[in-house]
Amino acid sequence: MTDAPKNKYAVPALDKALDVLEYLVDQETAKSQTEIAQALNRGPNEIYRVLVNLEGRGYLVREPVSGHYRASLKMYNLSRRISPIDQLRQCAMPHMEDLAVSIGHSCHLTILYQSQTMVLVQARSQVPVSLNIAEGALFPTLQTNSGKVLLANSNQAVREMILERCEVYAEYTAPQKHQLELELDEIRKNGHLIANNPFIEGVSDHATIVGEPDGKVIACLVVPTLNTHLGQDNSQLDILQQLKNTGNKIASQLGC
Repeated sequence: MTDAPKNKYAVPALDKALDVLEYLVDQETAKSQTEIAQALNRGPNEIYRVLVNLEGRGYLVREPVSGHYRASLKMYNLSRRISPIDQLRQCAMPHMEDLAVSIGHSCHLTILYQSQTMVLVQARSQVPVSLNIAEGALFPTLQTNSGKVLLANSNQAVREMILERCEVYAEYTAPQKHQLELELDEIRKNGHLIANNPFIEGVSDHATIVGEPDGKVIACLVVPTLNTHLGQDNSQLDILQQLKNTGNKIASQLGC
């Protein structure tokens, strides 16, 4: 696992607990105490009390037969209680479902989360072939089209903070950094971005801002389109117009 940045206020026991949680939420199967310790480069005895306490607080579940640990749904349930995010989900979903039906493509909403771009909610299209993306998925902000839209519309302090934490940006040359600033300024001016998906060939992303630049609530609404003709006859301009209309409806309902 990647070492966390040095912190003069670090609490070792808390760091161990967070390491355990972050490791287990990424695992498809339950893990033994020894497996967890090895993955975290710690001794089994060193994490024993951490595991016991996390289990006692309901963050971990211990399987009765094997004794292996897995993450519970407590963190997910806690996250659902964060009112601004829950409100954004509730406001966005009906409009996103209407959009997906209207244009014949799935759509999803992203936000900035711990300097990354997180998929908050998705509305699936009902056509035979469409793209689906997992809610809660995290992507590098600078390497996604929705991340660039979010970055472009964030205030300067947030933009600088995210770029400072980005390993890819750290390797940019001065001309590349200047070109990125020009690109972000253009996205902010237009309020949208249409570009090839950086991870999947044959997919184009149509992304627009939800909210106002520098606003308290900023999200990005994205329609990824496949090169297929199965009930998807909309032009780029038509998709973009409906996308922006939907983004405006969501923002208006949120009071942005």
